[in-house]
Amino acid sequence: MGTDQSAGFSLDTLRDRLAYQPLLLGGIALVAGTALTLASNATRAPIAAAEAHDTQMTLAQVLPPGSADNDLLKDVLELPGPITGSTRKIHVARKAGAVTGAVFNVAERGYSGEIRLLMAVDPAGRVLGVRVLKHTETPGLGDKIEIARNPWITSFNDKSLDDPAPEKWAVKKDGGVYDSFAGATITPRAVVKAVKGGLDYFAAHRNEILGAQP
Repeated sequence: MGTDQSAGFSLDTLRDRLAYQPLLLGGIALVAGTALTLASNATRAPIAAAEAHDTQMTLAQVLPPGSADNDLLKDVLELPGPITGSTRKIHVARKAGAVTGAVFNVAERGYSGEIRLLMAVDPAGRVLGVRVLKHTETPGLGDKIEIARNPWITSFNDKSLDDPAPEKWAVKKDGGVYDSFAGATITPRAVVKAVKGGLDYFAAHRNEILGAQP
């Protein structure tokens, strides 16, 4: 008799625990979710401000000082991208209302992944500046494309589709004019291709960019 009561009590206790645990887990999940939502809302504005500041600083690196007096973050033109169905954002630089440059992202695959660049082009189609935004190239070899490690990326300044000649838009190892890095030819080769592609893109959309209204 005593044994049966003990068994019944144990089953009731187990049922209570089985019901209690999902409720406890649900409560914890609710509290955690609410905390994450509040934290996300609280940090959204500062994060957006920090991202805007970083973008502004990066845009300033590829444009000559004093070449723009407009808000580059707001003066944005959206055009078809190089891939069907994609779009590309163009930051339009202006001074006294006149277009002085266009800034946009380009990318090519390097040795170990995508190399993403930001480049600026003047209305005549000459490169104003190029900077690396993101890459996963080999440290000590491929990372020489970064301005902080090597001035090589500035070799594109003032270049255009005709200067150098189209067949010279390559690294010296391939008969072009641009230096490559010992042990890392693929990386500069990809950057040259990306910048050349950016100039081709600007030439194809030049009228739309220069005619864009603020």
